[in-house]
Amino acid sequence: MNKKILILGIVLSALIVNSCVKDLNVVSKDPNTILSGNLGDSAVYRAEALGKIYASFIISGQGSIGGDDIASSDGNFFTTTRALWNLQEITTDEAICAWGDVGIADLNTQTWSAQNPFLTAVYQRLGLSVTYANLFIGQTKASTDPTIVRYNAEARFLRALAYTWDLDLFGNPPFTTEADGVGKFFPKQMDPSVTVGRTKLFNYVVSELHAIESKLGAPKFSYPEADQASCWMLLARLYLNAQVWTGTAKFDSCKIYCDKVINSGLYSLAPNYRQNFSADNDGKHNPEMIFAWEQDGTNTEGYVGTTFIIESSSDGTYINAPDLGLTSNTNWNGNRARLQFLNSAIDTLTTYGGSPIPAADIYFSQCKDKRIYMRLKKSENIPSPSSSGDYGIGVFKFTAKNSDGSQAANYNTAYASTDFPVFRYADALLMRAESFHRLGDDASAVNDINVVRTRAYGNASGNITTAQLTDQFLLNERGREFYYEAQRRTDLVRFGKFTDGSYNWQWKGGTFAGGNTDKHLNLFPIPGDEVSANPNIHQNPGY
Repeated sequence: MNKKILILGIVLSALIVNSCVKDLNVVSKDPNTILSGNLGDSAVYRAEALGKIYASFIISGQGSIGGDDIASSDGNFFTTTRALWNLQEITTDEAICAWGDVGIADLNTQTWSAQNPFLTAVYQRLGLSVTYANLFIGQTKASTDPTIVRYNAEARFLRALAYTWDLDLFGNPPFTTEADGVGKFFPKQMDPSVTVGRTKLFNYVVSELHAIESKLGAPKFSYPEADQASCWMLLARLYLNAQVWTGTAKFDSCKIYCDKVINSGLYSLAPNYRQNFSADNDGKHNPEMIFAWEQDGTNTEGYVGTTFIIESSSDGTYINAPDLGLTSNTNWNGNRARLQFLNSAIDTLTTYGGSPIPAADIYFSQCKDKRIYMRLKKSENIPSPSSSGDYGIGVFKFTAKNSDGSQAANYNTAYASTDFPVFRYADALLMRAESFHRLGDDASAVNDINVVRTRAYGNASGNITTAQLTDQFLLNERGREFYYEAQRRTDLVRFGKFTDGSYNWQWKGGTFAGGNTDKHLNLFPIPGDEVSANPNIHQNPGY
């Protein structure tokens, strides 16, 4: 969101219950410093406060002005999107991290506990975004100004998005709204039972999105602000996962909201798949982007989001960060994919004419599916979970350059200007395809899948028939399209492949060949510090 971030209004209001100057007529001399009491003076101030809520998902705080919003040893390390990426990716076949930081090995091998710092980071960060949103919603809900009404709806959308990730990751988090105010109290879960509480939270988020749908801006009104299409995509994602999260399938509802996006006629696939992960991937230049966390080299300086993905996946030998547009503090040599993901992503029958992948094709350049931005490193096998990042399958999907290879408009040697995609048009097509498949209409499902695959292959040579459509194919297709976009764990859980099931990968469960892990790991634990400190919180089963 290309708006100045409010420095004092939200932060101090969120942390201080009773201000010693609240009864004084205080007027800021600096128009860039706004106190919570005079936020209603101008819609411009409200926009800046709203910008703070958006920013809370991607950066650590106000940087040199105000520091990190949550104190930690490394503010960048524990930002929402970066920590969320770790939970969604390095717990799966799509990634494994070579670093020795506390908590990394536990995620690599699905052996985490309630003390894992990345779980705590995401949990606290999502709670902070909810708190910011609650305060803003409470301060603006009585306004009749059309602009403020829309801002209020955007804040409710962001709160719904935070709660959706809570639903997915933790199941039954503490629940607060603007009615609770901000202060010192122990928040409660919606129900002591994770099954009941998760269903109640699901229903609340859905009801919120229905309530704000007409109050949000029309699709594409002002990227990257949340609009009606963003709302439809979030509803579709909720309904896609409803069977996991509530026990009741709602694929028919998922299809309805995918239809709204697709039938709007306002979105299409980018002609070049790579543009979605380049510096010109924003919705102003890219017809596919629906909602994203905006990054640029000027206003979102930090080793977060796409900067983190590019740097952590680069090593200087096999994948060089300068080749991807970043020349300062480069090549962290951390993340790479596991062999089993490569095998699921590359369909040898289609792309190599039934032959194995040629040993000399280290970039898989003979693959006709042009979504494969990977390369073979020193070895396809990873000797141990803590082995150097030189082992495994390198991934260079994200770049800090424009899709034509040119330099970004807001170029910075250290920080990418590439937005992190949350909702793309391709997901509307593949969510609808999965819904069609679950509802028994494979012909319609194949039509949507083939739209995506035609872009991937450049022609109809990769199109499939209904006879080729299986659950496993759908899961693999989502992997080919969305790898490294922080969706993999959610997809594997929905398809019954994350912990138990018939699919294993290197170092899953702590063994080289990989093995099944316990089903309770399909849901992360509530952080141990929270359970110890808050008597109203009940831990998830199995922890």
